[in-house]
Amino acid sequence: MKAVVRVMLKDGVLDPQGRAIGQALHNLGFAGVGEVRAGKVIELDLAESDPETARVQATDMARRLLANMVIERFTVEILV
Repeated sequence: MKAVVRVMLKDGVLDPQGRAIGQALHNLGFAGVGEVRAGKVIELDLAESDPETARVQATDMARRLLANMVIERFTVEILV
C-alpha cells in the first residue's frame, strides 16, 4: 500500500525557497503568480494491507521524522 505524505511550512514561517521560485517565475514573465510556498512530497511503499493502519503508521512517521512539527504541517494520503 502506498502512503503519500505532503509537508509544507506553517503559515507565518518564512519560505526563502518559495520566494526564490516566485521571483524566478516573475523574471520569466509569469506576472500573475502571487505568493509561492515550497514543500516536499514523500511516497512510502508500506507492507501494510489495512488502510487505517497504514494511515496511522505514516502519520507516526511524519510526526517523528518526516516533518519538523515546530515549523511544518503535513497531510497523509493512503492510495489503495
